[in-house]
Amino acid sequence: MKYTKLGKSDLNVSRICMGCMGFGEAATGQHSWTLDEEHSREIIKKGLDLGVNFFDTAIAYQSGTSEQYVGRALRDLAERENVVVATKFLPRTPDEIERGISGQQHVRNMINTSLANLGMDYVDLYIYHMWDWNTPVYDILDGLNSIVKEGKVRYIGISNCFAWQIAKANAIAEKEGFSKFVSVQGHYNLIFREEEREMVPYCSEENIALTPYSALASGRLSRRPGEGDTKRAAEDSYARFKYDATADTDNIIIARVAELAEKRGVSMTEVSLAWLLTKVTAPVVGATKMHHIEGAVRATELELTDDEILYLEEPYVPHPLAGVMAQNKPSNSKEKHV
Repeated sequence: MKYTKLGKSDLNVSRICMGCMGFGEAATGQHSWTLDEEHSREIIKKGLDLGVNFFDTAIAYQSGTSEQYVGRALRDLAERENVVVATKFLPRTPDEIERGISGQQHVRNMINTSLANLGMDYVDLYIYHMWDWNTPVYDILDGLNSIVKEGKVRYIGISNCFAWQIAKANAIAEKEGFSKFVSVQGHYNLIFREEEREMVPYCSEENIALTPYSALASGRLSRRPGEGDTKRAAEDSYARFKYDATADTDNIIIARVAELAEKRGVSMTEVSLAWLLTKVTAPVVGATKMHHIEGAVRATELELTDDEILYLEEPYVPHPLAGVMAQNKPSNSKEKHV
């Protein structure tokens, strides 16, 4: 395994971050394809054995049971100081807004719940899961800064945002002396490259770490179309929402991944992630089978040539926003003032 610093932080992270959305109690109803605790623990152990030290979960994943599974496994299998744990919090709910729960209170409530789920005293990276249009960003930043000062969080990151949003937030943080976002977790892979318009160059300029999710496009970049479909592929309507509309153009790129994988004698997973590893700090790679994490780790050793990178990139055409970012807009035409 290779390691690197996470942006301007002092966190030393593996080049592969294990995405833990696939862990958690399926009976909670969010997803039906997630792993139970025993099988989640096996995947986590395999990742640790292969050198993965960076784990990403969220309070939203399976009603907090992902955090619980990850926390118990890491407490049993690793020394706390040897792993980097990231979790995420959601915007205020309509009920919280109705009850007058401030952004600062909301952040505190969320971290306390996540720490209880994880069974930990602190998290290394606390991620603002998506922009809250109904809460002043100043309040969110103030709340995050407070829990950093208290030692509950070491660094903060943001997910599912536009470049102008993180630039605005970090400018406010700098002015107020608050903690600044050190990482961005956006939607970025070989068949969805819209982050390259503004986010990638902005983060390069500011030394902000890129830790993208959907690194394999919900499995589309790890197998030929229609080949080895999984329970998740059959039931994940959100993934279909993100990718089905552009399947014809995406499949041209996927075919090139398959061709190059065959030529190099490696898996499609390795080719797809090797490409992404030339662009980002540490992709978040979900794993629900042993070969998922094994292939991801092998990708860190695969070096693509410039010609191979160009061959994979050449067919790409601009895509419309998809997933959370397609929904990342205020309920009215004007964002609330900070």
